[in-house]
Amino acid sequence: MNPNLQESEAKMPDMNRGKGQNKSYSPFQLGIQRFMKNKMAVASVIVLFLIVIVCVMAPVFTNIDPEETNLLLIEKGPSDEHILGTNGVGQDNFSRLLYGGRVSLIVGFSAMFFTLIIGVVLGSLAGYYGGKVDNLIMRATDIVLMLPFLVLVLTIMALIDKVTIGLFVTIIALTSWPNLTRIIRGTYLSLREQEFVLSARAIGATDFRIIFKHFIPNAIGPIVVNATLMMASYIIIESGLSFIGFGIPKPTPTWGNMISEAQNIRILRNHPHAWIPPGLGILVTVLSINFIGDGLRDAFDPKSNRR
Repeated sequence: MNPNLQESEAKMPDMNRGKGQNKSYSPFQLGIQRFMKNKMAVASVIVLFLIVIVCVMAPVFTNIDPEETNLLLIEKGPSDEHILGTNGVGQDNFSRLLYGGRVSLIVGFSAMFFTLIIGVVLGSLAGYYGGKVDNLIMRATDIVLMLPFLVLVLTIMALIDKVTIGLFVTIIALTSWPNLTRIIRGTYLSLREQEFVLSARAIGATDFRIIFKHFIPNAIGPIVVNATLMMASYIIIESGLSFIGFGIPKPTPTWGNMISEAQNIRILRNHPHAWIPPGLGILVTVLSINFIGDGLRDAFDPKSNRR
């Protein structure tokens, strides 16, 4: 028999075996695959990405300073130079729309990021160690939750002379971490007695390794979902507080500041170009983030039957 033929036949079982094997995927990879099948969520990612790009590249679309005033152009209508007209102090509305979107997105993302850090750290400590550590963190959580969020934030804002973006983000993060802490704690409590965790402890794995190697990867679903929903909530909070005069003060442009001009009935009726665009910006951005959050919830839901 031909030696080359024998050699090729000997290799065939290995090749067939390789083709027949099913590639294993991690829970995160499976979640991403399910997410990509959600057309609404994927479309929302594209819309949100475009909004972020336009706001980040604001200097490319306009060369007008959003804080520059011109008393000769007060409340002018749309024109070639000022696409959306000007406001009550002669500032360009289009420029404020783009730069204001940048500020609103920064506030939403930054507040979400720092809230995530506080919530994940405290929730991890409470859920992993339990006992006195859990009791201490949960009692602090209960105290913060007993205080009405809006009243607490408004009180803090009223006591501060000047609210900056960094200070605003800090206040939001320090007053909104309890809910995420409870979610992470509950997830860790359900994971603490799982066999893979007990096995890791049996072989002498450190607490740090167990938390970051086993707990956080298995809790990534609730963390990611709540992160997206928190970002949407914080954009609404910033807009609402700016609307009533307790948010980021003018002349710093934000979508909330622009909508606050609609409190004037004359602006509301005669100058819709001044407040409808920022309102639509908030609406589309928040809806996109919420659709993404819903898609992530469905994708990372362990009870989901989607493939």
